[in-house]
Amino acid sequence: MLDIDHVSKKYLNSNRYSLEDLTLKVKAGELFGFLGQNGAGKSTTIKCLTGIHPFDEGDIKINGYSIKTEPLKAKMSFGYVPDNHAVYENLTGREYVNCIADLYGVDKADRDQRLDEYLKMFKLGFAVDRQIKGYSHGMKQKICIIAALIHEPKLWVLDEPMVGLDPQSIFAIIDKMKDHCQKGNTVFFSSHNIDLVAKLCDRVAIIHDGKLCTVMDLHEEGNRDALEDVFKQYTMKENKA
Repeated sequence: MLDIDHVSKKYLNSNRYSLEDLTLKVKAGELFGFLGQNGAGKSTTIKCLTGIHPFDEGDIKINGYSIKTEPLKAKMSFGYVPDNHAVYENLTGREYVNCIADLYGVDKADRDQRLDEYLKMFKLGFAVDRQIKGYSHGMKQKICIIAALIHEPKLWVLDEPMVGLDPQSIFAIIDKMKDHCQKGNTVFFSSHNIDLVAKLCDRVAIIHDGKLCTVMDLHEEGNRDALEDVFKQYTMKENKA
């Protein structure tokens, strides 16, 4: 579903790689965690795989389509929730979701049915016809999630989705992530919350200083309990030195 193949990325005027020779495969149906400290390269990876940032070497395929050579087909296959809930704030929630649905060619009957389902799930029906600029942080995050799911993407990409949310909203997002994977789709989300990743994910990749450290199968005996120690092992090497 997601194939990151030897990807390297340097930002302009930088002497160091933000991503260096990153290779990672995520399978259909997986709930996959991408774990790292702030500045480790999580958001850069996500911005590369969504086509927001170009990369210098390698390739990324989503649902079999290269983000370099077949960007439209690749982008039709995923929904993206950024870490800054960037939205058109002068639109109402409904207008924004309809705008995104138009981009993906979702017909009216399907979008209305899905929107109604998600508004109930996230308890956002009272605000859907208000301008987004009056929304709270959590409400903006929810409308971003609804817009990302309106076309039922094969891959759902979330960058630090739980930051600043109340427990009820977090539980709703977790339930939807699980449901999305149970339908045979894939969830790829970045986090620095080790406990959340350990409880939620099928597998997890740890990234540090732009390099992939390890990939752990959390269904293997002992790995969920060991995740924190493994994370510290890779990310605290420089501190110990």
